[in-house]
Amino acid sequence: MEDSKIIDLYWDRDQNAIVRSQEKYGRYCSRIAGNILKSREDCEECVNDTWLRAWNAMPAERPDILSAFLGAITRNLSLDRYRRNTSKKRGSGEITYIFDEMQDCIGGNEIDGHLDAMVLTESINRFLEKMSQDNRIIFVRRYWYMDSIEEITKRYKLSESKVKSSLFRSRKKLHEHLLKEGFEV
Repeated sequence: MEDSKIIDLYWDRDQNAIVRSQEKYGRYCSRIAGNILKSREDCEECVNDTWLRAWNAMPAERPDILSAFLGAITRNLSLDRYRRNTSKKRGSGEITYIFDEMQDCIGGNEIDGHLDAMVLTESINRFLEKMSQDNRIIFVRRYWYMDSIEEITKRYKLSESKVKSSLFRSRKKLHEHLLKEGFEV
């Protein structure tokens, strides 16, 4: 079913919207949650919560890209769950490592939400538009989808050193970009 029709179902408050969303984007959302949580039960719960959150958000909002809208909900729910699960045991797992990578170029305050998220998002989007397609894909797979270095190398048939150096250079350029745009990083 086309996204516009699924969105219409949400707006009509037709419960088939959830069924159709799950059919079309269930695996996509599960992948996002799975990359963050590594627990099947937590992953399933976050994906199920995605449909409820979309149901509650849709009348006020009509997303342009349904996959991005649902993916963002899943990602945010999964990151919240991850933080709750690891709040007592700081420094555990791949996600903490990914946060640490980004904290070096963005700074802790932005990640913690002390800066207006929309302004930061717009700035990062401008940065991504300037990147080559290959570097942008690697960057987004790592920092949006939370793919491991190994997953990126396998998916795109790249060497580990190429992926790591691309990410390193991209983080450095992002840091410089944010400084130019007036962010205190």
